[in-house]
Amino acid sequence: MATRTDDEPRGRRADGPGPFAVVQTLDRAVYAVFAGRADRSRHDRDRKRYRAADLRVGFDRYLARAYALSWLVGLWVAGLVAVGGLAVPADLLATLASVAHEGLPLIERLSVPDLPRPAVALALGLLAGVLAKRGTVRFAGTYLRWVASARQAAIERTLPGAVRYLRALATGSDDGRTLLRQVAEADAYGETSAAFRRVLNRAALTGSLDEGLRRVARDTPSRETLAPFLLKFREHADQGADALSQYLEMESRMLSHQQARARQRAEDFLELVAELFVVLLVLPALLVVVVTVLAVLAPGLSVPMQTPLGTTTPRALLAYGSAGFVLLVGAGATALVASLQPPSASPPSHERPGGLGTLLTALRTPASAAVVFLVPAVGVLGAALSLGYPLPRACLLAYVAYGLPVGLVAVRRARLDDAKDREIQDFVHAVAGRVTLGRPFADAVAAVARETDLGALSDDVDDLAYRLDLAEAPVAPGDGSDDAAAGGTAADSRTAALDAFVDSVGTPLAAQTIGLVTGALELGGDPEAAFETLQTEVGRLRHERKSLRSSMMVYVAVGWTTALLVVGIILAVHGHVLDGFAQLSAVQDAGGSAAATALDPDAVDRARSGRRFYWVAQATMLACGWFAGTAARGRYEALLHSAALALVCHVAFAAAGVV
Repeated sequence: MATRTDDEPRGRRADGPGPFAVVQTLDRAVYAVFAGRADRSRHDRDRKRYRAADLRVGFDRYLARAYALSWLVGLWVAGLVAVGGLAVPADLLATLASVAHEGLPLIERLSVPDLPRPAVALALGLLAGVLAKRGTVRFAGTYLRWVASARQAAIERTLPGAVRYLRALATGSDDGRTLLRQVAEADAYGETSAAFRRVLNRAALTGSLDEGLRRVARDTPSRETLAPFLLKFREHADQGADALSQYLEMESRMLSHQQARARQRAEDFLELVAELFVVLLVLPALLVVVVTVLAVLAPGLSVPMQTPLGTTTPRALLAYGSAGFVLLVGAGATALVASLQPPSASPPSHERPGGLGTLLTALRTPASAAVVFLVPAVGVLGAALSLGYPLPRACLLAYVAYGLPVGLVAVRRARLDDAKDREIQDFVHAVAGRVTLGRPFADAVAAVARETDLGALSDDVDDLAYRLDLAEAPVAPGDGSDDAAAGGTAADSRTAALDAFVDSVGTPLAAQTIGLVTGALELGGDPEAAFETLQTEVGRLRHERKSLRSSMMVYVAVGWTTALLVVGIILAVHGHVLDGFAQLSAVQDAGGSAAATALDPDAVDRARSGRRFYWVAQATMLACGWFAGTAARGRYEALLHSAALALVCHVAFAAAGVV
């Protein structure tokens, strides 16, 4: 059987003609032409970043594709700039050349001869093409750095929990491969689980776990946390279970302290982001208000000007440009908030069932609601257009009709998940108390299911007790091999019951806590020690999530306060200041007062100004809603907050007679 090298593209082979075969042929040609560039010393840093990024394509092939793309981008930009230089009107080009000549130091003292326009356009095109080509190659290295940084952040978020999980597992085994495999198979630890899987794969290829640990420690982007942990893990595992358990306990405490400090730094940085967010959202609205008022005294702001999209005025361009800027600021701040939040701060992303299940779960699962409520939103869009609403306002109303129900479903599901998380803590403490007294795990769960009211978690616990009862059911006596097989079957059934319980609850807290017991029991660990660790883990995670929730509510208030403040300022200016200027212009037209000759009566158009104010305000509503909702619970609640603020703004402007 032919084997595939790391530099060959992944996927199915091109055994016959077709688009995929053409792509593979081009890829081989690109590799043959540009692969040698990877050996240059200028790419040594990129090679290190590549190992940390862990892409699915070889470094030589990745760099060859980057160089090929750089040539395409460079030629495209060069042609575009050259053609644009020939197509730009001569007077505009002369104006730009004059500004450049007068503005650049030293050049302003020189007399530049008149050059042929085609030569200038060609020179500018070549310069732009070279810069674009070099920029594309540099961006390829920057992309590797971004991917490596994202992996580093993901590892540092999940490593403390994975180490605590290893500590619980170490009570039942001190075999390094077995312990790492348990964490590698756990989805709750994300990128750390992926790193452990790479350790096991390298160990399987080389035949040595030490070699696998060493190579992954060398290539990981987490040089200060995961790398030293991997190097020390095998050393302590060779010294026995007690030494390994003590090391994992010490390491878990140290990593928890580091994580707490990193979270505090993120919260401090988020405060600066919120302050900058408020400034960047309020200033564009105030700028539009000031320019609208000054347009009465500065007629030049209302002079028509030509743009690629048609004729407009500097004032209109500034107003709608400010609205676009506000949306960009809101999207950027939202992405930054989402990246700064730890995974435990956001609700789980429940998967959408296929087929009819999407419709049946539309009121319980946000992912299903996001698909189902597209239909009413399209209906609202059609109704608004048929009633004579302009297309932009009709689209905004459709957005409101879509965002409100989807967001409400997400809030309802988040509250249910929060209730389950609260009950998980009580459930764990109740089961741990009974296991500590010597009762078997299945009997302890059954007793808790009978005697304790667990609210939203009751049905899930009843199902777990039933599954565990089936797993512990006695089997017919037989020989020793049958007993061993029955014991293995019972352990597998118990693990399957706990996995089904985690899936039924469906929250990250359940996956991070109940999974800890599952792994410990699989390895034959002490249930009492496992539940002792579990109680500590549940309490820590619950406290962490509550504190995060409380701190993030401040930014929800910031978003709503900023939005309502902008609406109030804009309506006050439109209702009082513009009315005053309109009356003053009317007095000028009637009396011809010399003192009022500086006023431009055509600049005061309350309906036109109201439309521009409305869209600037609505852009601010969307940006503030995205920011507040993401800070609260994630993207679905961002839909709710932005849609609610947009509806509030529309009602306020409509009630004031602006729209």
